[in-house]
Amino acid sequence: MNPLEHKLTYPLDKQLPEPGRSLELAPGVRWIKMPLPFALDHINLWLLRDNIDGQDGWTIVDCGVTRDEIKEQWEQVFVNELDGLPVLRVIVTHMHPDHIGLAHWLCERWNVPLWISMTDYVTACYWTTSTGGSSNGGQATVDHFSKHGLRVPETLEEIRARKSYYVGLVPRVPAKFVRIMDGHQIDIGGHKWEAIVGYGHSPEHMSLFCADKKVLISGDMVLPRISTNVSVPNYEPEANPLQLYLSSLDRYQPLPEDTLVLPSHGRPFKGLHERIAQQHQHHQERFDEVLTACVTPLSAFEILPIMFKRKLDTHQTTFAMGEAIAHLNALYFRGKLSRTLSDDGIYLFKTL
Repeated sequence: MNPLEHKLTYPLDKQLPEPGRSLELAPGVRWIKMPLPFALDHINLWLLRDNIDGQDGWTIVDCGVTRDEIKEQWEQVFVNELDGLPVLRVIVTHMHPDHIGLAHWLCERWNVPLWISMTDYVTACYWTTSTGGSSNGGQATVDHFSKHGLRVPETLEEIRARKSYYVGLVPRVPAKFVRIMDGHQIDIGGHKWEAIVGYGHSPEHMSLFCADKKVLISGDMVLPRISTNVSVPNYEPEANPLQLYLSSLDRYQPLPEDTLVLPSHGRPFKGLHERIAQQHQHHQERFDEVLTACVTPLSAFEILPIMFKRKLDTHQTTFAMGEAIAHLNALYFRGKLSRTLSDDGIYLFKTL
């Protein structure tokens, strides 16, 4: 456990749900853990006891990626953890593959609606098309990263081959949805869960907070061990997502100090305000590093070893490049960095 984690509290200590089983965290709130085929090897999913139109059952929050082994684990959950009751709806915090991947299957399996923000729903729909799938990966990403200094042929070829990455994990999404908006009070089992919008990590991420239970399903907006990925995508190269993310964190400040945070990765914890402060400090330290380094003009690719000390595989490099550009863009829009295009077509940033 790193020093920052020591400042957080983990009420379940080292307990983890077994495959196909759940752990109850609060009355009517159960934790499921599913594997992921990445370096980040798991996602946390949630079962909430519910009643809709007089029918008892469960709401699922987030879904896992589309893989047969994940479907098999869900089937075990249905047998072991639903108390003989049906699933009544599926809520998805945002449109990334590990969250929405199996939404189509779960909704069809139980004939229930998908609840999600409109922006993330539309984005997911677009990314599952051949046009959208190519726009968020493959050659478009190669061109984006090349302009920011990544010119390693082997890495670019591996990135180019990832043009079907999203569609491979999210083959399709439900044809209909129920829109979640910021401040929406969703009645789940007689308890109000407030939707809290977050920007920067996805187009319109929705966390859920229940004041009665003092429980926050934070999705990917607040994580205990790692920092949330905030990237500038190829289809919005002038975006400033890091500023949006940092501003979004402050939306959680009014929540009680003893809120139990249910993150998508890592263990449930208490210490929300401490973790928010840690994230602000983390990004300020990265800003300081970038400003110091960019006394000499540098590209985002040249910033990578400054921001990321460990060896990165291609999957991790795509996230790291997106984050490096996000930090550079944030400082550029704050007027702390200048940006020029070199003779060989690479953006170089210099401290002002």
